[in-house]
Order: sequence, then structure tokens, then C-alpha cells
Amino acid sequence: MNENKLKILLVDDEVDILEFISYNLEKEGYIVYTAKNGIEAVELAEKKQPHLIILDVMMPEMDGIAACEEIRKIPSLSNTIIAFLTARGEDYSQIAGFDAGADDYITKPVRPKVLISRVKALLKRSGDTQVVESYLEEAGMVSVGNLVIDKERYLIKMNNQEMVLPRKEFELLSLLVSKSGKVFTREEIYSTVWGENVVVGDRTIDVHIRKLREKIGNDHIKTLKGIGYKYVE
Repeated sequence: MNENKLKILLVDDEVDILEFISYNLEKEGYIVYTAKNGIEAVELAEKKQPHLIILDVMMPEMDGIAACEEIRKIPSLSNTIIAFLTARGEDYSQIAGFDAGADDYITKPVRPKVLISRVKALLKRSGDTQVVESYLEEAGMVSVGNLVIDKERYLIKMNNQEMVLPRKEFELLSLLVSKSGKVFTREEIYSTVWGENVVVGDRTIDVHIRKLREKIGNDHIKTLKGIGYKYVE
């Protein structure tokens, strides 16, 4: 088992929900453990040390609120993110959940894309940022602020909105994001993105930068006149 993979404990007494959410999380490369009640959840959490726990509220034997309180007493799980899975309208559960030590809540029913986005956002808040970054790198992804570059699927996500870029725009953005804040000279960009033996016009980079700004916003790619460009969060 790869130690860099992120571990999620999913707790719900409904088997179909466990199967549905587990399937979508495992497709994203996460290791998923499941429990059907709060007692199982506490035992499994201590044994497996997950990075994220998603807890249903209403469960037999021990409900999610009580399980959360017990998990928060375990020192080794102090950095574990806990999110409650709540049905719409259960405002009392949300308040009780935060009082018990939860970090967030996810409302049922939830669409797979929304769930994955929430999970990724929650994991970024984990204290184990080195593991998170290692996982993203292994999965062929680079994450900076609200931008995620998925190198395997050749797409980007900006504020959870997926976009497919033309190849050179994608490679240019990937280069700038690879060292956020670093100024890349025009020569570096030409050499890396187009290759030293390819002849392109002087305005080629400028056109590609303009197109990228139209898609991800004007605030992220900064121009240093006479030098080059840099990406900022």
C-alpha cells in the first residue's frame, strides 16, 4: 500500500450510501474505509488513522455527534479533519456537530463532483500538508490556491470549474504554476514550451498569456516588462 495515498473513513448506516460514496472516492485514488455506526467508527479511526472522516449524524448504537466527541479525545487524531454528512434541514445537527469538534458538514443528497471538490478542499486544511502535496504530485496534479492542474487528464480546475485548454496554453500555465511567484523569462518560456529549435513570433507568448487571462482571470499572471511573467495566487 502506498503510504502517500490519502485515507478517508466513511461512516453511515445506509449501505447504498457507503457504496456510492466509496466508489466515487476510490476513483479519485483515495483509500476508503467504511463503518456502519459510531462505535465501529471510533475503533477504525484509531486503528487506521485517516486524514479525513465523513460521519453520518443519525446512526444506531452511537450517533455521529457522540462518535465525533470520542474521536476528538484521541491525541493521534488531532489533525484529522471531520465532516458531517447531514440531511437538508438538520440545522440542529450542524450546530451540534461543530460543538462536538467537526470541521465542516456536507449536505445529503450530494452530487459526486460536489463531493469530490469538498473532500479535496477539506484535505487541504489537514495539518499533514506534506502528505497532501505528495499525493497530488503522484496523481499528476499541481495545486496552487484555487487552481488545480491535472496533467494526466490535460485539464485545469479553477474555483472547482473544469476547463480544457489548448496544448500550448496548458503547458505555459503548467510551467508558470510549477514555481508560483518565480519570474520566468521569455527565453525560458520559449525554450520550455516551444523548444529551442522551433521558430515562433515575438508576440506568441503575449497572445497565449492574454488567452489564459481571459480564462482564469487577470489577477494571477503578472507581467514584468522586459523580463517575463510569473503566476501568483
